[in-house]
Amino acid sequence: MDQTCDPTAERIAEGLGFSCRHADPIVTFRNPFSLSNGTMPVLELLIVGGAVFAFWHAWRRWRRDGDPANLTLWFASVVYLAVIEPPLYFPGWFGLDKQVGFIFSHNVFTVQFMDDRLPLYIVAFYPALSQLAYELVRTLGVFARRGALAGALAVAFVCQVFYEIFDQLGPQLRWWAWNPGDTKVNQPALASVPMNSMFLFASVSFAGLTYLVVRLTGTGAGTGPGITWRSVVAGALAPLAMLIAGAPAGAFQGHGHLTVQTTIIGVELAIVWIIGLALIADSWRAPRTHPAPATLFARTYPPIYLAVLTALWLVALPAYFAATDGVTSAGTPIGSLWYATLCAAAAAGVILAARRTTR
Repeated sequence: MDQTCDPTAERIAEGLGFSCRHADPIVTFRNPFSLSNGTMPVLELLIVGGAVFAFWHAWRRWRRDGDPANLTLWFASVVYLAVIEPPLYFPGWFGLDKQVGFIFSHNVFTVQFMDDRLPLYIVAFYPALSQLAYELVRTLGVFARRGALAGALAVAFVCQVFYEIFDQLGPQLRWWAWNPGDTKVNQPALASVPMNSMFLFASVSFAGLTYLVVRLTGTGAGTGPGITWRSVVAGALAPLAMLIAGAPAGAFQGHGHLTVQTTIIGVELAIVWIIGLALIADSWRAPRTHPAPATLFARTYPPIYLAVLTALWLVALPAYFAATDGVTSAGTPIGSLWYATLCAAAAAGVILAARRTTR
C-alpha cells in the first residue's frame, strides 16, 4: 500500500478538493490566487509574515541586547516541528498506523512540502506563535518575577487563547480536515476540534518548549554554536512533555471511556486557564517601578494576529449560523464559537495587560 496516499488520506484530501496522488515528495508551488478560498492566502501572509518578523525580533534581541532566548526559541520551534509533524502525516512510516492511524490532512496552500502534507505556513506557525506568547509573557515580567516554570505555564495559557481562535476556525474554512474515523486520537472533541489537540498541541507543547529554552539559555548560550545545540535539545525533548501530560487521558483510551477522557482533558484545560489568569492578574497588580520597554514585536504582531483572525471569523459567521447539525452547506464542520470568543477576549486582555506593564 502507498503509505503517502492510502485510501483514508485520499478520501480526506478529496473532501478538501485535491488529490494526494502523484504529489511532489519535496515541494510544490501554487498560485496563491487559485487556492480553495480567499481566506487561505490571507492566513499564509499573517503567519509567514509573523515568523519572519519574529526572526528579525529574535535576532535583534540576541545581537543588540545580548539575550539569546528568543532566537533559541525560534529555532527550537522549527526543530520541534521536524520531530512531531512527520509521524502525524505518515504514521505508517513510523509503525504508528495501528496506534494513532491517519489523524488529519492539511489543504494545499501556496507552498507545500512532503507530498503535499506540510504547508509552509505551518512551518512558520510554530516560531510565530511561540515567539508571540513568549514575548508577551516576558513583557509582563512573569519570567523575571516568578521564574522559568511559572513563565512556561503562562505561555501555555497565552498559546491556548491565541491558538484556539485559529484552531476552531480552520476546519470550516477548509484549512485542514480531521479524520472522523480516527476515534483513538480525534475523540473526544469540542465541536470539530479534538480536545487532545486543544490541550497537548495548543498548550503543553509550547510550555515544554519554552521551559527548556529558558532553562538552557539561562546558563549562557550567547554564541552561534550554543544557540544551535540548545535549540536542537529543546525542540527534540519538548514532545516528552506531551507524552507526560497526555498520560492521564490516554490511560482511559478505548471504547466506553469517552466521558472519562472528556472530563480529564476538560479539567486539564481548566487548570491551564486558572493558572494563566492568575499569573496575568499577578502581573497586572505588580508594581511598575521599573517597567520594561515594549518591543516593536510585542506591540504590533499580537494585535495584528488577533485582528486578522477575528476578521476571518466574521467572514465565516454567515455559514456558521446557517449550519445544520454542525455542518455548513459546503459540507465543512464548524468549530466552537463560544470557546473561540472566550479565547479572543482573553487574548485581548493579555495584550492590554502587556501594554499596561511596559513603557
